[in-house]
Amino acid sequence: MKHLSALIAPQKQTPEEKRREMLERPVQDLIFSLAAPSIFANVVTTIYNLADTFFVGQMGETSASAAVGVGFVTMTVIQAMAFYFAQGTGNPMSRYLGAGDRERAREFVNTGLAATITLGVLIALVGHLFLDQLCYVGGATETILPYARTYIGIILFGAPFIASGFLMNMQLRFQGEAFYSMLCMVAGAVLNTILTPILIFPCHMGIAGSALATVISEAFSFVLLLLQMNRVGITPLSLSYVRLPDGAMMREINNGGVPSFARQVMLGVATSLLNNAAAPFGDAAIAGIAVVQRITSVGNFFQIGFGQGFQPIVGYNLGAKRYDRIREAYFTAIRASFIAVAAIGVVTFVWAPQLIAVFRDDPEVVAFATLTLRVESVTLPFTCVAMATNFLLQTSGKMWRATFLGACRLGLVLGPVVLVLPPLLGMLGVQLAQPVTDIITTLIALPMAASILGELRQMERSGQAA
Repeated sequence: MKHLSALIAPQKQTPEEKRREMLERPVQDLIFSLAAPSIFANVVTTIYNLADTFFVGQMGETSASAAVGVGFVTMTVIQAMAFYFAQGTGNPMSRYLGAGDRERAREFVNTGLAATITLGVLIALVGHLFLDQLCYVGGATETILPYARTYIGIILFGAPFIASGFLMNMQLRFQGEAFYSMLCMVAGAVLNTILTPILIFPCHMGIAGSALATVISEAFSFVLLLLQMNRVGITPLSLSYVRLPDGAMMREINNGGVPSFARQVMLGVATSLLNNAAAPFGDAAIAGIAVVQRITSVGNFFQIGFGQGFQPIVGYNLGAKRYDRIREAYFTAIRASFIAVAAIGVVTFVWAPQLIAVFRDDPEVVAFATLTLRVESVTLPFTCVAMATNFLLQTSGKMWRATFLGACRLGLVLGPVVLVLPPLLGMLGVQLAQPVTDIITTLIALPMAASILGELRQMERSGQAA
């Protein structure tokens, strides 16, 4: 009961108390306490995404449902920039906090936020100049284009809020304050879920209502996160700590940020590749992919949640040279995420047609998406090895290896698979593309995991800093 009450309403800690907790609390207990709020927030966000897909599906337009999937590519562009600065400043921040250098940690946090807001405005401006091109890159057909143009055009207005919200959310997690991060995410997701049906139907805004609800909710979360960053007080916000990055700061930002940027860009590439591969089979195939992506995101977010619980442990303990705790946290994250995702996979495999029909009761969409969802339900749990290894490499500052591994599942492997399987197998090739990619990526991750774990053992023996 004590642990449950602490999770529901954790006591505010001083920076030194938080540091001691991250370095001394039993690893399994710590990783679950950090992962649980992240998983809850991610699942709530996924439920919102599914609700959004459901309400757009109730419009009765398959092209509108497909437009949400096309818009996902634009969202990944915004998130790519946000994750670059979030991971790029969050990883060194957690290491500096672990080493006891709070002033340097504040410089990374405030510089990252200023840069993210600025680039968010730039993305909004440039995106509107090339709006149709964004739609076509995302896989829009002529029938999907009018819906995609409306949806993406509105989403772009929210780019500064979406990007900076992602950044502050992750900064709180890197500080070990996952509970407060969860509160802000959940508040925005709940507001979004309430606004979406109101704006789509009673306000007669259609797909524009779905996009506007997202922008309003992201702006709301942005304000909450600003307040929460200062309330927590580990790295409060202040313009006086914003720096023009020098060479040393840029190297640290790149080491943590480039892998996340590449991963998010490749996520957009993956969606674009799959949508364009499905386009010859009609709008129903593109809509089916969009629905499957939303459903499987539940399993992905469990993996990400455990990874987000794992990362601050790595950062703090790297700063303190506690390599034994890093290894223990790594294997705990893999075991927990595999069990959770496998359990979800059983549900999505058995009830695949029923789950898909909830979001788009079109026989063609259900027929296409059922096999896709079932095969991916089998392969997705194995990607937990790649996910945890990627987080470990990234937080350890192993930029190129983390970038390569993160890009495998979402582009470097998926690209060739999409080029080979659909021409050979037709529609079946599109349905099998992501599951085949999952297996190949897992095989690539295994030797990379052995390598970084071996390096940590060597550093432990020699007393070398990461």
